[in-house]
Amino acid sequence: MRKVVIIDGARTPFLRSGTDYMDLMSYQLGGYAINGVLTKTGIDPDQVDSVIMGNVISNIQTPNVARESALMAGIPNKTPCRTVSQACISANRAISDGCLEIMTGQSDVVIAGGVDLTSDTPIQFPRKMRRKLFYAQKLKTMGDNLKFISSLRLSDFKPQSPKVAEYTTQRVMGQDCDIMAARFGVSREEQDEFAVRSHQLAAQAHDAGHLPAEITPVNLPPKFANIDRDNGIRGNSTMEKVSKLRPAFDRKFGTLTAANSSFLTDGASAVLLMSAERAEELGLTPKAEVIDFTFTGQSLENELLLGPAYASARLLQRNDLSFDDIDVIEFHEAFAGQILSNIKALASDEFAKENLNREKAVGEVPMDRFNLWGGSLSIGHPFGATGGRLMTTTANRLIHENGKIGLLAACAAGAHGHAMLIKNIAS
Repeated sequence: MRKVVIIDGARTPFLRSGTDYMDLMSYQLGGYAINGVLTKTGIDPDQVDSVIMGNVISNIQTPNVARESALMAGIPNKTPCRTVSQACISANRAISDGCLEIMTGQSDVVIAGGVDLTSDTPIQFPRKMRRKLFYAQKLKTMGDNLKFISSLRLSDFKPQSPKVAEYTTQRVMGQDCDIMAARFGVSREEQDEFAVRSHQLAAQAHDAGHLPAEITPVNLPPKFANIDRDNGIRGNSTMEKVSKLRPAFDRKFGTLTAANSSFLTDGASAVLLMSAERAEELGLTPKAEVIDFTFTGQSLENELLLGPAYASARLLQRNDLSFDDIDVIEFHEAFAGQILSNIKALASDEFAKENLNREKAVGEVPMDRFNLWGGSLSIGHPFGATGGRLMTTTANRLIHENGKIGLLAACAAGAHGHAMLIKNIAS
């Protein structure tokens, strides 16, 4: 298996849905991210063997959004592109697939990442209206058309409001997280404290130049206004402010609020992966090397968001590592309750015995190495793109903090998990 290295990554600013990206399409955001990584690395687009992008909310006009994004960014027609979807770990899947292409010799140079534009979520008519419209394609005579028009009712035009719900259980993710937080004894106060931490650390990382270094600006026509920063970060967050918010999902007993939950976000990310041999040939200096990665599946009933615990445990054990060996940790923050539940699960002997086939807990997560530049709660979470941000930030933090090994992990709808280990190339 050939060695895979990370040259660099780029992402658009992550914006709250319904703000400045309202008039764009997903492929345009994806194109900005891909162009950003081409510009940062200086690689010739003709050298790219494959483009893989994750996406969750698909636009019917661009079902293979990776192809349209790549063409917009100047990737030549000869380069095959594909779109993958695995909920919130779609970019993680795209990056891992890119690694496998390189490891097995199918490709030498891969751009992988993801995009989601929740501001452009498709709105459907009710099913009965869709059936009527389908059969209306075959109408020929005036009489047929009049009969079709007379069959229409006001209820046919009521749009179906989309919701982020698990199809199998019909629960929205926040409901599942409320249940999980109660199961692990995670208090509202703990969740609010973590949310404030995320916003304050993200604000500090922005002011220090860490987050801006990862961002490729977006210039929106017709006035070409320059967007160069995330707009969800609230550096002035305090416990006093967030503690006043009411529960968002379980109004009576819940502990999740708008402040300690990630918000709907628009954005895109891209990472340039390469075989170590090709990087040397092209004279490029990699930032990190991919050590190993894994994907997991859990129970949809009571483990929907425990993917990081399962995936991290498996990966650390497979590589004979513990948290003592990990210098940088980056977990996707879907909810503060989700993060804190995973942290408690990893530190629990009982959870290890009952769920991980281990005698002892995986270990205490060192918070002085955990999400130090903020996370999805503050920066934002475009479903298909977060994995690219996690990888880029992990690699950059390893360099900045002179660390050796980084661990990134995420949960996803469908009760999936992902974890990846990368190594500082200079260590």
